[in-house]
Parts: sequence; C-alpha cells; structure tokens
Amino acid sequence: MSKSEAVRQPHAAPLPAPGASEVFQLLRDGQPRTRAELAQLTGLARSTVASRVETLMKLGLIAPFGGAASTGGRPPSLLALNPGARVVAGADVGATHILVTLTDLSGAVLAEQREALKVAEGPDRVLGWLAGAVAKLLHQAGRTGADLGAIGIGLPGPVEHDSGRPMNPPIMPGWDRFDVPGQLQRQFNVPVLVDNDVNIMALGEQVTGWSGTLDLMFIKVATGIGAGIISGGQLQRGAQGTAGDLGHVRVPRGGDVMCHCGNYGCLEALASGPALAAALEEKGREASTSQDVIDLVRTGDPEAIQVVRQAGRDIGDVLAACVNLINPSVIIIGGSLAQAGEYLLAGIREVVYKRSLPLATEHLRIAPSTAGGRAGVIGAAAMAIGHVLSPEAIEAAGATLR
Repeated sequence: MSKSEAVRQPHAAPLPAPGASEVFQLLRDGQPRTRAELAQLTGLARSTVASRVETLMKLGLIAPFGGAASTGGRPPSLLALNPGARVVAGADVGATHILVTLTDLSGAVLAEQREALKVAEGPDRVLGWLAGAVAKLLHQAGRTGADLGAIGIGLPGPVEHDSGRPMNPPIMPGWDRFDVPGQLQRQFNVPVLVDNDVNIMALGEQVTGWSGTLDLMFIKVATGIGAGIISGGQLQRGAQGTAGDLGHVRVPRGGDVMCHCGNYGCLEALASGPALAAALEEKGREASTSQDVIDLVRTGDPEAIQVVRQAGRDIGDVLAACVNLINPSVIIIGGSLAQAGEYLLAGIREVVYKRSLPLATEHLRIAPSTAGGRAGVIGAAAMAIGHVLSPEAIEAAGATLR
C-alpha cells in the first residue's frame, strides 16, 4: 500500500458490522425502540449499534417509526420492524384440499387461495398447482418473486424436515422421498421449508392464541391422531421427525383390536374418526365418516356421545403419560373430531387430571383449538417467517452487503 493510499483509507465507507441479528431480535416483536435503548439492552457501544442498524435498514428489515420524546436537543428517532420488507407463502396441504396464503412478516394475510385437490393425485399435480397459486397471490398483492422470502408447507404425512422429503406417507402415493423443495425452487429461488401437518398446526395455535406459551402440545384427532410438541419455545421433531406420533401408542383398552399399522391396541384403532364411525355402525347407527359421528353428537344421540367420551378417555390415557414426561402448560385439542366439543374434552380431562402427577397438572390447561381449520396455514406461514427472520438468515443477508 502506498503512502497516499494509506492516507485515503480511513475515509472509505465503513463495512456493515456483523452481528446485526443481535440488534434485530430486540425489534422483532414490533415494539419501536431508539438506538440508545438498543445500546442499553445489548450492552454494545452506540457506534456498533449504529452500524448494525444501518445494515438492517439497508436490508429493509427495520424502518423509522414516528418519533420519541426528547430529553433535550434533537428528538431521538424510533426504529421498528418493517413487516412489508418481505412476504412469505404458507401452504396447508390436506388429504383433499390445499389452502395457500401470502403474508407479510407480521403474519398479516395479503392474499389467499383454496383448492379442492387430492394429495393422492401426486406431487407433480399438487406442487404444480401450488407454484401457480403462489405466483398468482404475489401478483394479486402487487409483489414480485424478489419480495418472496420463503415458502412454508405442511403435508399430511411424515416428513424428514432437514430435506423436506415425505417419508413413507400412507395416504400420499408417489410422494415417498420426493424432493418437494427442489420442485418448487425451479420457479422460486427461496428457501422451502416442509413439515408434517400436525407440527405446523401446533405452530399455528401458538401464534394464534398462545404466543406467550413456551411449552404446549397440540393434539389432532381426525382420521389419524398425532401431536405437535413445543417445548422451551421450540418445535420438537425428534431424530427422524416422528416425534408426536401418538396414534400408534398402545392403550389399556386396546386388547386385540388390530390397527392398520399391523400392531394391536393402537390409540388410532380405537379413538380416530373411522374407528368411532365403525363403533357406531355396530350399534346400529348410520355413520361412515368423522362428520357423521359429529352430526350424531350434535343431535344428542346418547350412543354417539358415549363413544366420543370414551375416545376422550383413551386419548387421555396416552396424554397422561405425556404430561408426566413433557410437562406442558397447555394441551390444545384440534382436528375434525374436536368439533364434538366438550364431550371429547371431558373424557380427556377426566383421565389426564386423574392419572398425571399433581405438580404436572396444577396449572395445566386442556383447551379446544382457537385457530380451527386455519391452524395449518397459519403455522406454515409462521414457519417461513421464522426462517426469514432467523439470526442465521439475517447474518447471511448482511454478509452480501459487505
């Protein structure tokens, strides 16, 4: 370096500071803060905070917000999350439907589309429609592919979360180990996150009605029975992504009842929608679907009420062990059979509060779903937002500016 170059060097534009995500996490909740407050909360020097704020503003993730009261001199400026900086797509793929939503970074819905489409039609057909729907929603919202930060998808079967590939899904012919992210990334150059439907429903419930709850279980009771487990604020997927598969836990009343998995006495073989419909058929009632069971309960049919309440007790047998093991503060009951209302909940509560340790149930709440049929799509969008706003993603984006 020449002497003249050495003299000019200090006047070059400073490089954006690494560690911008540390500052951003304090603004992610949407509460405006001043640079001085950020410095106080992080313990960083004001010059360091200023550099990191500059990086975040260049990324568009934060923006000035109104004004703050002055304590003398020029009023300090407030900074806050800019929810319009990016958009994300969330997709809930069910057995017979797809619901896709486009949201900003606060989760506010910008556009949405639903389609009656069977997942059994295969990944090319389903994902082809999904890609077209995302493009359409971007256009409707006046955004482009460059604004899209990530896509979150929930599928009705086991998923290897790290790769986004379904693993031996029983109701999804042609999907086994299919590269779902790779298929969508042919059209959208963004991260694509895939998980099973129960996990994203747990996220959706947490976002909707339990945002301050760090330990919860979401139980889906429908054609199958499964759980989404959030512990310490983090979704627990397990080593191979099968955490929460309650449907194939043996229950005391199971005896020699055969399950479609090949084992005997599984919870799903006794308490799922098809199992309850079959039990009512044996009692002379016309019931072939979960909805038939629910309709009978709503008419006050005593046999249907008893069958549903017993299903709650069977589910409670399994959940009592979960409560002792995981110690959640809330258990949320969802899925189609949750529409049976208090009869199902009463059976669950009856056994859980009786069989679990007193300390584990002292403050435990067992409550119905608040998000209902939208839990999956809300959770899929929340999963995508979580990725876009993660420290790793922000640091990677900030590195492109340096």
